[in-house]
Amino acid sequence: MRESIVHSLEPIFDRDSKILILGTMPSPKSRESGFYYGHPQNRFWRVLAAVFCEAVPETHSDKKDFLRRHHIALWDVLKSCDIRGAQDSSIRNPKVNDLQRVLSCANIRRIYTTGMRATALYQRYCAAETGMPAVYLPSPSAANGARFTFSDLVEAYQIITKEIEMDEKHHDTAERHRTE
Repeated sequence: MRESIVHSLEPIFDRDSKILILGTMPSPKSRESGFYYGHPQNRFWRVLAAVFCEAVPETHSDKKDFLRRHHIALWDVLKSCDIRGAQDSSIRNPKVNDLQRVLSCANIRRIYTTGMRATALYQRYCAAETGMPAVYLPSPSAANGARFTFSDLVEAYQIITKEIEMDEKHHDTAERHRTE
């Protein structure tokens, strides 16, 4: 049975955020815990920690600090929908978040979407408005464990660090040219 869900989590970002990672909609466990990727079996936080060679952040505060330290903004494509549990494939009547709320305040250079459904929803409802394509990342959900191992996810998510490194090199080069 589908229930109508309204997104209850605030986006996490600041003006220094350079990349935006968008999921589809918080799962029941994430809504219950009050934070993104809150299901204990979801591999999102473990994958990001591995990508950045850090300990897995445990508390909400640790997770926010982790995101800010790495210039990552986090939100979801949808602000409401009808959904059965956490099954993205069951989504009906999607309404999207106003991504300009983040994009107008932060210095977002790249958008990533976690999972095929988040990617499809972003492309259908958001890409034209934002003018930015989304880069697909495999879903870190435990339900996706048969298709993508932890190592597969880490390898796929490495693109985030490459993007940040390229941006920092570009910024350093621009700064050097400005001061010369």
